[in-house]
Amino acid sequence: MRSAKIFLLFGLVVAARSIAIEERPVKKLTPILVVEAIEPSIEFWVDRLGFEKTMEVPEGDKLGFAAFARDGFEVMVQTHASIAKEVETAGLHEKLKTVRAPSILFMEVESLEEIRKKVEGLDILVPHRETSYGSKELWMKEPGGHIIGFAEM
Repeated sequence: MRSAKIFLLFGLVVAARSIAIEERPVKKLTPILVVEAIEPSIEFWVDRLGFEKTMEVPEGDKLGFAAFARDGFEVMVQTHASIAKEVETAGLHEKLKTVRAPSILFMEVESLEEIRKKVEGLDILVPHRETSYGSKELWMKEPGGHIIGFAEM
């Protein structure tokens, strides 16, 4: 009888875990740190903390964006100038000039359409964007003023 209860309990845990995984729309969450220059951050993240630089995007003769990863953790770093250029290119200067986001988060999701339904009616800044690195994105301001980007890779 005891082994039957343990088996039943194990089955319930496995079932609950699989339900939670199937309903989880966000696959990965990455903070984006906005900085004046990327280059000083490389020494900090790579040399001091042991992260690997996994991506970099040039902006003129410097870097405008970089990503660092280690042990399943990721952090992105982007310059103010690079963000300003993206905002201008997307034609969002007027809409975003009053945005003073305390932080920016980048969330990789399974289905952008699923997220689109969940955030309908909220403060959407960029409803659709396709990037050079192969993602479809939606960017919004959450109620606390933080910027969140959702990306389907």
